[in-house]
Amino acid sequence: MTEERTVTVVPEDGLHARPAALFVERANEHDAEVEVGPVDGDLVSAGSMIAVTSLGVAEGDDVRLVAEGDDATAALDALEAVLTTPEDELEE
Repeated sequence: MTEERTVTVVPEDGLHARPAALFVERANEHDAEVEVGPVDGDLVSAGSMIAVTSLGVAEGDDVRLVAEGDDATAALDALEAVLTTPEDELEE
Protein backbone atom coordinates (compact mmCIF):
# COMPACT_ATOMS: atom_id res chain seq x y z
CA MET A 1 0.00 0.00 0.00
CA THR A 2 1.28 3.46 -0.89
CA GLU A 3 0.24 6.52 1.06
CA GLU A 4 1.05 10.17 0.50
CA ARG A 5 0.53 13.41 2.37
CA THR A 6 1.68 17.02 2.32
CA VAL A 7 2.91 18.60 5.55
CA THR A 8 3.97 22.14 6.46
CA VAL A 9 7.26 22.21 8.38
CA VAL A 10 7.03 23.86 11.82
CA PRO A 11 10.51 23.56 13.47
CA GLU A 12 12.54 26.79 13.22
CA ASP A 13 15.52 24.94 11.74
CA GLY A 14 13.38 23.15 9.16
CA LEU A 15 14.86 19.75 8.34
CA HIS A 16 18.33 20.48 9.69
CA ALA A 17 20.17 19.55 12.87
CA ARG A 18 18.01 17.99 15.59
CA PRO A 19 14.68 17.85 13.69
CA ALA A 20 16.40 16.14 10.74
CA ALA A 21 18.12 13.58 12.98
CA LEU A 22 14.83 12.74 14.69
CA PHE A 23 13.02 12.64 11.32
CA VAL A 24 15.52 10.13 9.89
CA GLU A 25 15.43 8.07 13.09
CA ARG A 26 11.62 7.84 12.95
CA ALA A 27 11.68 6.97 9.23
CA ASN A 28 13.99 4.03 9.93
CA GLU A 29 11.81 2.68 12.77
CA HIS A 30 9.00 1.57 10.42
CA ASP A 31 8.50 -1.28 7.99
CA ALA A 32 7.98 1.05 5.05
CA GLU A 33 10.00 2.75 2.33
CA VAL A 34 9.54 6.47 2.92
CA GLU A 35 10.54 9.34 0.67
CA VAL A 36 10.36 13.09 1.24
CA GLY A 37 10.75 16.12 -0.97
CA PRO A 38 9.27 19.36 -2.20
CA VAL A 39 5.62 19.21 -3.26
CA ASP A 40 6.52 19.68 -6.92
CA GLY A 41 10.02 18.18 -6.94
CA ASP A 42 12.07 15.02 -6.69
CA LEU A 43 11.83 12.81 -3.63
CA VAL A 44 14.73 11.42 -1.59
CA SER A 45 14.97 8.65 0.99
CA ALA A 46 13.63 9.79 4.36
CA GLY A 47 16.03 7.33 6.00
CA SER A 48 19.17 9.14 4.82
CA MET A 49 20.45 12.07 6.88
CA ILE A 50 22.52 13.39 3.96
CA ALA A 51 19.58 13.19 1.54
CA VAL A 52 17.14 14.82 3.98
CA THR A 53 19.41 17.73 4.91
CA SER A 54 20.37 18.28 1.26
CA LEU A 55 16.76 19.20 0.52
CA GLY A 56 17.23 22.54 2.29
CA VAL A 57 13.75 22.43 3.81
CA ALA A 58 13.01 25.52 5.90
CA GLU A 59 10.35 26.45 8.44
CA GLY A 60 7.04 27.05 6.66
CA ASP A 61 7.91 24.94 3.61
CA ASP A 62 5.47 22.28 2.41
CA VAL A 63 6.94 18.83 1.87
CA ARG A 64 5.47 15.71 0.33
CA LEU A 65 5.82 12.42 2.18
CA VAL A 66 5.30 9.13 0.33
CA ALA A 67 5.41 5.78 2.13
CA GLU A 68 5.03 2.26 0.78
CA GLY A 69 4.83 -0.85 2.93
CA ASP A 70 2.92 -2.56 5.72
CA ASP A 71 3.69 0.27 8.15
CA ALA A 72 3.09 3.18 5.74
CA THR A 73 0.37 4.93 7.76
CA ALA A 74 2.26 4.70 11.05
CA ALA A 75 5.43 5.94 9.35
CA LEU A 76 3.67 8.98 7.90
CA ASP A 77 1.97 9.71 11.24
CA ALA A 78 5.34 9.62 13.05
CA LEU A 79 7.08 11.80 10.46
CA GLU A 80 4.22 14.28 10.34
CA ALA A 81 4.47 14.59 14.14
CA VAL A 82 8.17 15.50 13.86
CA LEU A 83 7.51 18.05 11.10
CA THR A 84 4.60 19.74 12.88
CA THR A 85 6.10 19.98 16.37
CA PRO A 86 8.05 23.13 17.35
CA GLU A 87 11.72 22.27 17.83
CA ASP A 88 11.74 23.07 21.55
CA GLU A 89 8.95 20.51 22.08
CA LEU A 90 10.53 17.64 20.13
CA GLU A 91 11.26 14.53 22.15
CA GLU A 92 14.21 12.31 21.34
